[in-house]
Amino acid sequence: MARVLMYSTRVCPHCIRAERLLAKRGISPDQIEKIRVDEHPEQREEMIRITGRRTVPQIFIGERHVGGFDDLAELDVAGELDPLLRA
Repeated sequence: MARVLMYSTRVCPHCIRAERLLAKRGISPDQIEKIRVDEHPEQREEMIRITGRRTVPQIFIGERHVGGFDDLAELDVAGELDPLLRA
């Protein structure tokens, strides 16, 4: 199972949707490494530097930056999410 890293905040509906989609694909919430940028503002700056994006969630599967929830959902619809998670 690939490592899943998600930059998120406590009150983020798209983060919750991402977690639900990942759960449908067999990734439990405790398997997601979360970096809470609302609790650690310096991590938001790191997220922006790495991804070029300011919004959460920002999701990584393995070493690949997937993007946000919409990007994750697109991978799922295209049938590319499961293989990526299983890599």
